Amino acid sequence: MASVSYLNNPALPTVRPGYPGNKRIGNQFANGEALYSPTAADVLKWQLATNPQKEEKKRDHWVPRVVDATGTLAGPDDVLLWLGHASFVLRIAGQTLLFDPILFSSVGLRRRHPLPCRPEDLVGIDWLLLSHGHRDHLDEASVKLLACQNPQLRALVPLGMGPLLRGMAPGLPVQEAGWWQQYDVGPGAPFEVYYLPASHWHRRGLFDVNTVLWGSFLIKVVATDRLIYFAGDTAFGDHFEQIERQFGPLDVVLLPIGAYKPPYMMTKSHVNPHEAAKAANVLRAGHLVPMHYGTFDLSDEPAAEPLRQLTEIAAGGMLRGELHAPAVGEPLRWQDWE
Repeated sequence: MASVSYLNNPALPTVRPGYPGNKRIGNQFANGEALYSPTAADVLKWQLATNPQKEEKKRDHWVPRVVDATGTLAGPDDVLLWLGHASFVLRIAGQTLLFDPILFSSVGLRRRHPLPCRPEDLVGIDWLLLSHGHRDHLDEASVKLLACQNPQLRALVPLGMGPLLRGMAPGLPVQEAGWWQQYDVGPGAPFEVYYLPASHWHRRGLFDVNTVLWGSFLIKVVATDRLIYFAGDTAFGDHFEQIERQFGPLDVVLLPIGAYKPPYMMTKSHVNPHEAAKAANVLRAGHLVPMHYGTFDLSDEPAAEPLRQLTEIAAGGMLRGELHAPAVGEPLRWQDWE
């Protein structure tokens, strides 16, 4: 029997009363209480199976609309900007945060649409927030470039990611946190940052399954108490209810809606559009911005299906908050939303 331990960053406060830290079985983080990773049998089944939507997917050439974000990035205004997939720029009171940046295509990850700016335009970035270690969220070439052209950059990451990042950008300051922990962003920061649960897993190589934690981020704007939630990658689970119980209704939630077919392969890793809407409702979110669709071909559903389904859900009155589905690079003035 593998040993069981609980881990957090002892230098950071834990905000959920009684939470002992993230459970580890041997050297692997658990998904709540139990270990999880996709099985080789499921992967083989997926590779050998015929996608029932194969022809529909082949005919579906939809991609998100892209607008030039160069001027917005160079400006001073508070803004939320989608760069595609799960990559966002968020500016709050002159501080700029960048979530899960994937700036380039790589083997197995070919961008279906361009960035709304040149990678070289991503300067003035203060905080790099990385939800987990999968290659469509943590990209070595992107991290190296960002660290090089943003000497002030600091990284907020999950437990176990520090050595991985330091191998990519040795001089990058890295702060690790476990679930329900608050990062130290300094006394004058215009926001607080919390690392919160997700239902997912980790793997980059042959021998590192679940050795790096996965999770989500909550940003609390100090001046207004507004709450902005970035879900990372997650399946549906009771963590959404726990987050709402801890923090109350959330103002803006960035939730994934793609890469959900076939269900036997994806249901324990990603939410589908109906589950994303349910999660937003559980979180009592005022505004939902979808992500994790349209940029990469990761699964069996046609490219246009995730956003179409979510739009139909909202039009049918099954989403309590307001849906915002921006073009890639389109500035969202989140601070003006009621």
